[in-house]
Amino acid sequence: MSISFAKTERQQRLLERVSEKAQRFTASDALYRDGAPFPFDNIQALKDVGYTASVLPEELGGESLALYDFLLLQERIAEADGSTALSIGWHIGIMMELVERRNWKHEMFTWFAREVSNGALVNRAASEAQTGSPTRGGKPQTSAYKSGAEWIVTGRKIFTTMAPALDYFLVTASIEDTDEVGEFLVPRSHGSIEIEETWDSIAMQGTASHDLILHDVRLPEEYLVERIQPQTKKKSNGWLLHIPACYLGIARAARTHALEFASSYIPNSINEPIIGLPNVQTLLGQIELELTQARYFMYGVAEKWDTARERDNIGPELAAVKHAATNAAISVVDKSMRIVGARSLSEKNPLQRYYRDVRAGLHNPPMDDATLSLLAKRAQEVWKKQEETRETEAVIKTY
Repeated sequence: MSISFAKTERQQRLLERVSEKAQRFTASDALYRDGAPFPFDNIQALKDVGYTASVLPEELGGESLALYDFLLLQERIAEADGSTALSIGWHIGIMMELVERRNWKHEMFTWFAREVSNGALVNRAASEAQTGSPTRGGKPQTSAYKSGAEWIVTGRKIFTTMAPALDYFLVTASIEDTDEVGEFLVPRSHGSIEIEETWDSIAMQGTASHDLILHDVRLPEEYLVERIQPQTKKKSNGWLLHIPACYLGIARAARTHALEFASSYIPNSINEPIIGLPNVQTLLGQIELELTQARYFMYGVAEKWDTARERDNIGPELAAVKHAATNAAISVVDKSMRIVGARSLSEKNPLQRYYRDVRAGLHNPPMDDATLSLLAKRAQEVWKKQEETRETEAVIKTY
C-alpha cells in the first residue's frame, strides 16, 4: 500500500471524488495508437466533478485548492492516465497562477473566471519551432500590432497541449516596434485560427499537442491581457509541480503492475510467485525507496510553497523536485519492466506505455541542465554570502 499524503479530511474527500472518476478513465493503447485521439471522456468526467474550476475562489465558482491539494489529485489522475493528467494540469496550473497573481485587469479576470467555472478550458500557446522552449528566453516570432482599437496577431505555435478541447489559448507574441512580449487571450471560436494535427510523439500520445496557426487574428484591445517587459525577472511558479506529480503517478501505476505480476506469476522452475525471489525483492525495495524519496520531496516543497510569505526564493527547489521526480519515475518504470521481463514490451502490456510516457518528462520545463545550473548558482550565492558574513565577523573581532 502506497503512503498516503492526504493529511486532512477535506483532502481525503477531494481524492476520493476524483479517484471515483479516474478509475474509469479510458487509457487503452488501442485508443492512442489509432491516430492518437484525445481522451474527451476523461476530461468531461473531471469537468463533471468540478475539478477544472477547483482552484478558483469560492465566490467565483471554485474550491480554492492549494498547491498541495492540486498535486494530490494530479498524481492520482496520472495513475489512471498520464496524458489526461498532463493535459488538465496545464489548464489548472495556469488558472492557479492567474488567481495568485491577479495580473489581469479585474473585470477581465472576473469574466474569464466565470467562463472557467462554466467549463471552459485554457492553455498557453508559447512554444515555437524557431525559438524552442519559451523557458530558454527566446523571443516569439509570432507577431502582434495595433490597428485602431484592435490587435492583429499572426504566427504559428507548436506543442499546444489539449488543443482539441481548448476553448481559449493564451498566445505570446512580440509586439511590433517595442521590446515587449504580449500575452493575448484568443477564443477558439475565432474564425482566423486553425489547429493542424501535427502531434506524432510516441510519448504522451493522448495530449494531442498540435500546432496552433493564427491567420491575422483580430482581437479587441482588452484581449492583450498582459505585457511582459524584457528585463522582467521571471517569478517562481509552484503550479509547475503538476509535471513531477504526473510522472510520479505514472511510476506508481508501473509499480502496481509489477507488484500484481510478481505476486501471481509462478514459473515452472519454482513453486511460488516470483515476488519472493531475492532479485525481485531488491528491485521492489529500490522502487519503494525512489518513490518515497521523490514524493516526500515534492509534497514537502509544495507545503513550503503554500505556507511561505516569500516565494521567489523557492524557485531552485521547485526545479529540483521536477528533476528528482522525473528521473526517479524513469528509474521506477525501468525496474518494474525488469521484474515483468519481456512481457513488458508487449503492446498489450501497459508498462510499455508507461515507459514511453515518463521519458517525455525530460523535455518538460525546466530541463535537467537548466535545473543543475540553477542549483549551482544558488550554491555559489549562499557560499558568497557566508564568506561575506565571516569576513565581517573577523573585522569586528579585531576591534
